[in-house]
Amino acid sequence: MPDLPPSRLRPSRPAVRPALAAVLAALALLAPAARAQGAGAVPLSYAAARAGMLERSDRLAAARAGVEAGELQSRGLAGLGGPSISISGAAYAYGLHLQPDLSGLSEGLGQIALPGLGALLPVPLPQLPQLVSDDLLHRHDQRASASVSAVWPLYLGGATDAARGIVAGQTQEARADAEQATAESDTLLAQRYFGAQLAQRAADLRAQAERTIAQHDAAAQKMLDAGVISRVERLQAQAAYEDARRQAAKARDDAELAATALARTVHAPGPVAPDTPLFVLAEPIEPLGYFLDAAMTRHPGLAKVAAKKQQAEQLHAGQEALRRPQVFAFGTRQLRGSDANWVAGIGARWTLLDALDRNALAAASLKKIEQAERSDAQARSDIALLVERNWRAVENARRQVLAMAPAEALAREVLRLRTAGLREGTSTTLDLIDAETRLAQVLTERAQAANDYVQALAQLLQSAGLGERLPDYIARSDIRLE
Repeated sequence: MPDLPPSRLRPSRPAVRPALAAVLAALALLAPAARAQGAGAVPLSYAAARAGMLERSDRLAAARAGVEAGELQSRGLAGLGGPSISISGAAYAYGLHLQPDLSGLSEGLGQIALPGLGALLPVPLPQLPQLVSDDLLHRHDQRASASVSAVWPLYLGGATDAARGIVAGQTQEARADAEQATAESDTLLAQRYFGAQLAQRAADLRAQAERTIAQHDAAAQKMLDAGVISRVERLQAQAAYEDARRQAAKARDDAELAATALARTVHAPGPVAPDTPLFVLAEPIEPLGYFLDAAMTRHPGLAKVAAKKQQAEQLHAGQEALRRPQVFAFGTRQLRGSDANWVAGIGARWTLLDALDRNALAAASLKKIEQAERSDAQARSDIALLVERNWRAVENARRQVLAMAPAEALAREVLRLRTAGLREGTSTTLDLIDAETRLAQVLTERAQAANDYVQALAQLLQSAGLGERLPDYIARSDIRLE
């Protein structure tokens, strides 16, 4: 066996360990070349992605249509309870056949008692015929008539105000649903946008690892031919290469799927490549109280509960209005000469008894109001807890990213020493691989922590009703993973 450098005489270790494929993925982070973004992919910033989502999202368009429908309905009912004026007309022809009926006169005649004889000798009178003639009088004519009528409810017990209030509450509920849909869409966009970026980073890492392990596999074959390594070590290198190929293919598929999901979210006509990097704010964000206060005033869930309460209150008011009398003015006049017929007056109606149990209905509407109040209290408690959980998740992710800075510096220095040692013969190839492995692990964990930070921040902003402000935090960030 030929003489070998001291570095080659150390106790042998497996040339390639089972996790080597994932470990060597770190080489992509060290490569100076730009990451591949996919053939034909258009760079897309987060601001542009959000603008495209807001403009072309079918879900948001449906929510906006619901709000506009409620607003139009409210506008249409603005004059409910006011006067109503209508005009009507008719043209007609008629034919009358009048036949004088004498049956009533015959019954009146009956019989006459002669004077002096009293009722002893009634004298019957002759009966008249029922009809004077079969066709005594004929009349045919054509006429036209027109009239104008007006009705003005003067007092309906508050029913019209209750009806308008119910519609206004429904519009408010639709607006809250639209705000909730926008907030959820913002969170989904952040998840898919930065998730696609992370998936592309992982695919690049796997692709670089595949290329690196392919070189190592070829070198292992040469070392086996030279008798430097054993057959087992050669098989380990070959197995690692096959595993790297499989992992690279899977990562590539995952990246393509994530890119497709992002493109569909923003309704892009073709593939897109997110170019806003993962980010972290080195300093803590606003205190917890800031987000709690914002949530109590801006969260769309609370607005929806308030809308439900308004509808319940107006329903109760409408049911109470039905207990009161209704007063209205009315009038109608024929549209013809000065001798036209007309009528005008004031009417009133008060239902004293009907088949409905008004007391039970009123109690039911009061329970609806109580239900809305209880739901509001529970929603405020749940939202406050959610805000605090998300706020703490943001802080934990921030601290984790910052805590990795010393470990990254150490890993880079060890890699530098191992690279120099390999040239000088004081380190082995496996020492270099271990150093690369450690740096890759630190950088991968740091990227994942940054993504966790972004996702937690997006969820925090949604829970506080501030989902549209994520671009402001991107602009304020001072740590970016380009």
